[in-house]
Amino acid sequence: MKLKHVYLILSILGVCYTWYYNIQWFQAVENPSLSSFFADAQGNFAGKSFGADLTVVILTFFVFMRSESFKLKIKYWWVLIPLTFLVAIAFTFPLFLYVRANRLEKQKVNNLGN
Repeated sequence: MKLKHVYLILSILGVCYTWYYNIQWFQAVENPSLSSFFADAQGNFAGKSFGADLTVVILTFFVFMRSESFKLKIKYWWVLIPLTFLVAIAFTFPLFLYVRANRLEKQKVNNLGN
């Protein structure tokens, strides 16, 4: 199995795994809203630690994604930014790695053909 396929599987796992718990939360609360979701996520120091950790990971991902996308001329990379917040970084980060691996593979084939 190619590494890019592992990235794709991880991306699918990322959306399924995170949204399983998101759906559980939406079903468990009386008045679900984005603001109450973030309030619940920041309800204790453990949640705040995860939030701080994810914030740094997301910022690092965005810096990496932008530079790699410009370098490799990946189109529509910016779509992953809102998807990170709407779905999960567990989905968008491996998805970007899949797209990046595809692009690198195509460049390698093109370079061998020239």
